[in-house]
Amino acid sequence: MTLNPQFVTDKKGKRTAVQLPVKEYEYLLEELEMKEDIALYEKVKADKKESYMPLADYVKKTKKK
Repeated sequence: MTLNPQFVTDKKGKRTAVQLPVKEYEYLLEELEMKEDIALYEKVKADKKESYMPLADYVKKTKKK
């Protein structure tokens, strides 16, 4: 996606804020969330001290109790 930011400037011409169309803003939020999810996944995957099981297996196990 191509971003089309518009800059708000002060009297000296210094950029003080950015405006984006809503679709572009939402796209950036989704991308950020995806990157955060990937980073968390990689962290959990690298943690060899813990053992993990698929959610479906956990649900089956807890329903039996």
